[in-house]
Amino acid sequence: MYAPKIGDSLTDLDTPSMIVDLDLMESNIQNLFSTLLPTGLKIRPHLKTTKSAALAHKLVAAGATGCCVAKISEAEAITAAGFDDILITCEIIGKVKVARLVELFRRYNGIRIVVDSEVGASAINEALEGAGVEKPIDVLIDLDVGLHRTGVKAGEPALALARHVAGLKHLRLIGVQGYEGHLQHLHSREERKAQCLESMRVLTETAEALRKAGFNIEVVTTGGTGTAEFCATVPGVTELQPGSFIFMDTDYRNAVGTFYSNSLTLLSTVISKQGDRQVTIDTGLKSLTTDSGLAECKDSRYRHENLGDEHGALFWEEGTPDLRIGDRVEMIPSHIDPTINLHDYYYAHRKGVIEEIWKVDSRGKVQ
Repeated sequence: MYAPKIGDSLTDLDTPSMIVDLDLMESNIQNLFSTLLPTGLKIRPHLKTTKSAALAHKLVAAGATGCCVAKISEAEAITAAGFDDILITCEIIGKVKVARLVELFRRYNGIRIVVDSEVGASAINEALEGAGVEKPIDVLIDLDVGLHRTGVKAGEPALALARHVAGLKHLRLIGVQGYEGHLQHLHSREERKAQCLESMRVLTETAEALRKAGFNIEVVTTGGTGTAEFCATVPGVTELQPGSFIFMDTDYRNAVGTFYSNSLTLLSTVISKQGDRQVTIDTGLKSLTTDSGLAECKDSRYRHENLGDEHGALFWEEGTPDLRIGDRVEMIPSHIDPTINLHDYYYAHRKGVIEEIWKVDSRGKVQ
């Protein structure tokens, strides 16, 4: 039975396989933490990228404070794999989802959540009370800082929600969250910085207004791979949530440059030759997502096109070495998060020898 193991060569892997260059990944981690930890801010990496408890532990060893996940099902998977200091960054709405939160919090008191409505906050409070859970759950007000996806508006709406949360016995207000996701991939560094600082102004001024109104705002959490360096310069921010930096993708590389390396690739095989300078590879839509454009071949001499669910094509100019049936190529994802969600395992190697195998713990956990 096919069962890759530590010590195997990459040549022993079937394809497509998701492989991680440990030297590059460790350099990415070092670059981020050596840059951001000296600011005194906490770093709470977002696991919507890696979906892995093993990698969460590596990030904590590097200096992280806990982690973030997007959904309750992700939190269930990551806690089951042995990691429980988690902020769930999306609103938890609906009877079934709230019941799952209550059961999770009953087992793991390190869970934190966000709310952006009185309806959502009240439902969670009532469910905790009904279940007899005495310890209050830590809650952050989710603030809209320009993305217009979730979050309460700044000013009186945020103050009103804080007053409501403070009146709920089973919720403990500890801070605010604001995610400027709309800025992560702006190619102009100066524009990205300017707009980020405006979003941070909204976030930190709201946090200060809540403090002046008597609320205990300890945590001001924000930031992503494309903006964390700017968020870290703003007084009042206490915590950063970058995620993609660990692996990167072509979308982030095109926006923020090469401070971080593309450490994750899809190992693929040439399975058919379709012309003098065209071959078919065994990675298609079921292996690489296209929402941020097409993946790229690590060897930039070969141009990639998608050919459907299971296949892709590579083309090259005359004078470039021919690819032959059976050759291996590495593909760089265009959007790392949904690409990882298509795979079961990472095969982490150093100079072509597999050192570690990590399960994608929260693959498919979208509830």
